[in-house]
Amino acid sequence: MKRRHLIVAAAGLVAAPAIVRAQAKYPERTMRLVVPFAPAGPTDIIGRMVAEKMTALLGQTMIVENKAGAAGSIGAVEVKNAKPDGYTFLFAPSSTHAVNPTAFVKPAYDAVKDFTPISSICVNPLVLVTHPSMPDSVMGLVDLMKKNPGKYSYASSGNGSILHLATEYFKREVGGMEVEHIPYKGSSPALQDVMSGQVAWMMETFSTTLQQHRAGKVRILAYAHAKRAPIAPEVPTMIEAGVKGYEAYTFNLILGPAGMPQNVIDTIDQASRKLMSDPTAIKFLEDIAAVPATDTTPARTAKFIADEIAKWAPVIRAAGVRIE
Repeated sequence: MKRRHLIVAAAGLVAAPAIVRAQAKYPERTMRLVVPFAPAGPTDIIGRMVAEKMTALLGQTMIVENKAGAAGSIGAVEVKNAKPDGYTFLFAPSSTHAVNPTAFVKPAYDAVKDFTPISSICVNPLVLVTHPSMPDSVMGLVDLMKKNPGKYSYASSGNGSILHLATEYFKREVGGMEVEHIPYKGSSPALQDVMSGQVAWMMETFSTTLQQHRAGKVRILAYAHAKRAPIAPEVPTMIEAGVKGYEAYTFNLILGPAGMPQNVIDTIDQASRKLMSDPTAIKFLEDIAAVPATDTTPARTAKFIADEIAKWAPVIRAAGVRIE
């Protein structure tokens, strides 16, 4: 009997290190936050702030890796295929988790099944921006477009981009109008042509256009969010301007590969809640006209993704957007 007890005790000693390893503190090493766009854009700028704050909160370095291409799909696939161990995350924007699931003929991933929703960081509401020669109100612009079918054009950052789709959504919500779409390779050249008067108007991010608006180079007519932006309270919301219920924005979420362990989800969730209650993080976001998330939970993030896909799918189909 004594010998049996000794064998059991010895087995326990052998097993103990394995148990300790299995319950090791997370995180133990550097984490990657994959930004599916090139450096210096809004998603990258916000992602770098998040990585810096997460580094301090988690006690391990979180680095940003830019994996641009295919409307964010390259970065999304990178995370989809990563080991779900809590060391690779996607800083998901609207293109990867609102537009691509419907716009791509053969999506490279399933936006719901291939990812673990963890937290919401912010939405980045768009603005309706025009050349200064255009009417100074949203409904004035709509009236001009309707009275002059085919005469004017609007710009976007590309066919199937959120800027294109937000404009198609706007056209639908105001009862339709005949205005030509001019797609560009990026929002910067599109905005340049709005400023020069080559095209009449476009949807764009607030942070990109506010300086030009205040310099008189363009005119921001409305902000596509339910509440006015603290950084520019003089700009009315689209709803106030007469387009009932209209909201359009890009967004930023933290997602992991499918199958992440619960302790990892909980750790990042808790850190995200602390991040989103940090006054410096909130000010950073508000200073670039982003709206900080008030509910960052995994459940809320999952519902948000489902709602956004459902919102944009009919707009994408009506616009005839099909990306090979």
